[in-house]
Amino acid sequence: MKRNIKILYPSLLAIAVVVGILLGSNIQKRTNLNTLNSLNLFQPDKLSLIMKLIEKDYVDSINKNELIEKAIPTILEELDPHTSYIPAKEMKAVSEEMRGNFSGIGVQFILQNDTVMIVDVVSGGPSKKLGIMAGDRIVKVDGNNIAGKGLKSDSVVSMLRGDEGTMVKVSVFRPSFPSLIDFDIKRGEIPLYSVDVAYMIAPNTGLIKVNRFAETTHTEFVKAITDLENKGAKKMIIDLRGNSGGYLQAVFEMVDEFLPEDKLIVYTEGKARSRYNYLSTNSGKWVENEVAVLIDEFSASASEIFAGAIQDNDRGIIIGRRSFGKGLVQEQIPFIDGSALRLTVARFYTPSGRCIQKPYTDGIEEYYMDFQNRIQHSELSQKDSIHFSDSLKYHTTGGRIVYGGGGIMPDFFVAADTLGMNKLYASIVTKNLPYSFAFDYADRNRSKLNEFDDALKMEQFLNGQNVFDQFLIFVKSKNIKLTDSELIVCKILLKTQVNALIARNILGDLGYYPIIFKLDKTVSKAVGLLEENWNNKKIASLNN
Repeated sequence: MKRNIKILYPSLLAIAVVVGILLGSNIQKRTNLNTLNSLNLFQPDKLSLIMKLIEKDYVDSINKNELIEKAIPTILEELDPHTSYIPAKEMKAVSEEMRGNFSGIGVQFILQNDTVMIVDVVSGGPSKKLGIMAGDRIVKVDGNNIAGKGLKSDSVVSMLRGDEGTMVKVSVFRPSFPSLIDFDIKRGEIPLYSVDVAYMIAPNTGLIKVNRFAETTHTEFVKAITDLENKGAKKMIIDLRGNSGGYLQAVFEMVDEFLPEDKLIVYTEGKARSRYNYLSTNSGKWVENEVAVLIDEFSASASEIFAGAIQDNDRGIIIGRRSFGKGLVQEQIPFIDGSALRLTVARFYTPSGRCIQKPYTDGIEEYYMDFQNRIQHSELSQKDSIHFSDSLKYHTTGGRIVYGGGGIMPDFFVAADTLGMNKLYASIVTKNLPYSFAFDYADRNRSKLNEFDDALKMEQFLNGQNVFDQFLIFVKSKNIKLTDSELIVCKILLKTQVNALIARNILGDLGYYPIIFKLDKTVSKAVGLLEENWNNKKIASLNN
């Protein structure tokens, strides 16, 4: 009997399927005939047809707009890695990044021991005008206590930021005061600076580190060049490492400062976009002086346009490692609901004809695995691990060979620096101990450290105070075992980082970079090459 039942299962299943089809067919005839008649099932816009069918006859109620919002990114993923959809709720943050400003109270903070510690106050911002100081602890916002476990940076930012002109009440604890100090702050426009630091790194050489390209970048950059010229700079290092790009007009204006008139900066071309050349003007302020550009695997888009224009015009030397390889042009198309589509419409090509964009035919996931692949193939440590074919060979205006295939390959390769990194270093850094110690030390000694306006002089003072020995005591208190053999490997790196972080708490980035860059091999290479007078003729002969 059981055997007969098993034999019947396929037959019963087939009957059930047939009955289901017949029932569905009858239901369709009774309830959906008018719908089908009203729709053109042979219209080419299948997506619209599917949405109409779902909206009309799906078994449950749906939110059509939510469904579309979720579907759009999935569709765009099939195009290229950089075509994207920006929902309306995210457009404000994106616009602020590109404009180079946002609205808030104008403080930089960290979370330390579940407390909001102010590490810097933006010059000219609302907080600075009211007398809020670095070292103050924000305890309350609009009367609500915000200290305690589980505090997140994002939630603090959302409380402090807001529309320009709106008010927020902040109560701060200042170690030298017996009670909380209340400030009624009117939120204002806060700049997002593109230039992290500009200073003289050698007697005749200035260094400018640019972290993004925004509407304000060119203005900041020209001011930095002018200030360094006034201090005696005749050569310049432009640090674009880690700079992922941004506002294209900013990079055109910035590279224009280095090129004589009518030099090709970059050109764009696409299926629906004819070739367009971006040429330099006659307004450059640094046309004759020597320049070195620093790039790495995280330098992308506008950074690569800058480096490619300098390299292909034999205007300066490029130092570091192969850049990211983002050379697709997006146009932003706004929608009525405040959202926008960034659609790829063309590709960037350097003056020699190289396409900056690296391949993405193996899919987006593989595209973003490129960094791991570079590590695996030793590209970050060995220049010879990169192989080029003759089909990717191009020539600069001076006739030397450069290669395409994605990204900008530097003229002088500098391997990623792992000197001083071992298990002890990793265990200390992963617990964020240098940062915690640096803030506490700076906070306790702020009045004394405020006497210094120069990072290197402050470093001499810190070494004289045996601050690193105090740091090691702090590390031991966190149950980390120190051995002489391990410490000797990472001592110089850790000591430099601690000093630099303390200086940053007092002087900002102008305190941090002059100290930390003393160990930076790429910066040192640039200084050395500029001291060797790598002028245009010498650059043009690199590969000849």
